[in-house]
Amino acid sequence: MATSSTICTYKLDLWSHKIINRTSSSIPFNNKTHHFSLQFLISNRASRISLSNCNFSISNSLVDNFSVDGEAHKSSFQFEVKTSIWNWRGYSIRYQYCGSSGPALVLVHGFGANSDHWRKNIAVLAEGHRVYSIDLIGYGYSDKPNPRELGLNSLYTFETWASQLNDFCTDVVKDQAFIICNSIGGLVGLQAAVMKPEICRGIILLNISLRMLHIKKQPWYGRPLIKSFQSLLRNTALGKFFFRAVATPESVRNILCQCYYDTSQVTDELVDAILRPGLEPGAAEVFLEFICYSGGPLPEELLPQVKCPVLVAWGDKDPWEPLELGRAYAEFESVEDFIVLPNVGHCPQDEAPHLVNPLVMSFVARHATRSDSLSSAAS
Repeated sequence: MATSSTICTYKLDLWSHKIINRTSSSIPFNNKTHHFSLQFLISNRASRISLSNCNFSISNSLVDNFSVDGEAHKSSFQFEVKTSIWNWRGYSIRYQYCGSSGPALVLVHGFGANSDHWRKNIAVLAEGHRVYSIDLIGYGYSDKPNPRELGLNSLYTFETWASQLNDFCTDVVKDQAFIICNSIGGLVGLQAAVMKPEICRGIILLNISLRMLHIKKQPWYGRPLIKSFQSLLRNTALGKFFFRAVATPESVRNILCQCYYDTSQVTDELVDAILRPGLEPGAAEVFLEFICYSGGPLPEELLPQVKCPVLVAWGDKDPWEPLELGRAYAEFESVEDFIVLPNVGHCPQDEAPHLVNPLVMSFVARHATRSDSLSSAAS
């Protein structure tokens, strides 16, 4: 899950998967180590459900007639989605917003994407909600500063993005918010909730990244090789060459067709939304910075620290983040449910908005009512 995207293809998180997996195919990694300790958590939790058994429904017409065109666009609900710029620490941050009443929702995209990846959700969710979708710094049409020019070892980290998200809620939303996240955006949402728990009312994680290339999930003998490969990409012309190879409409379409189960959803509009901001100055540097980012938090490290309710939903045809590994997150105390989205890939909010939108509405309605009741009782 506002703008077009900032790196050439949606799931660069996955790209980094594919980059290293393909380039280092000679490395004798034991894939079983990638399943790490999450497997011991997998059990038959009775509360897990498949969305195919739920009574959620929404008219396809709500999204079929929705298109992105210029600064503002409308759904069949006739809610206007507007675009604005927020100044954060001296950087221009693009965001989109819609709706004037109800609980606040902040939609957070994944690696390589931007707020336009929520174009099928924003106006629909604005029925009864104040909806915001933000371009994280480095992505979409937000600024893309080069960390090296700033004298920083790293700028594009989950702590940075989480701080941006919390400040956005304080400065722009001016309220607590429910955070709806896709892929790498899920780490951003969790980190934000850990850093400032008073801001986040609840989190929905859509196919959160398992971060399988995290340094902790690699065998000890493979770690130096991964570091060397990352340094090669980051510090030589090889990285720029690779970026140019993937920053094409054909490459973007091919990668999207890998992660969307229903490839008919991979339209020219989507390809353009992902690719166009990835061609802006600085996008290549952001891409290379992130694929070399193999540290930072893991979902299983953040979830035990989260105090707000969490719902995890997973497209069961995700080729990058295996469903069976994702199921392990259902065992954390903060996770109230793990919902399987049938015949859906890695980006449920865009591929199957008719499933995701009512799921978000139900979760928010349940917890907004509960929070409001608690606040009234306390006062």
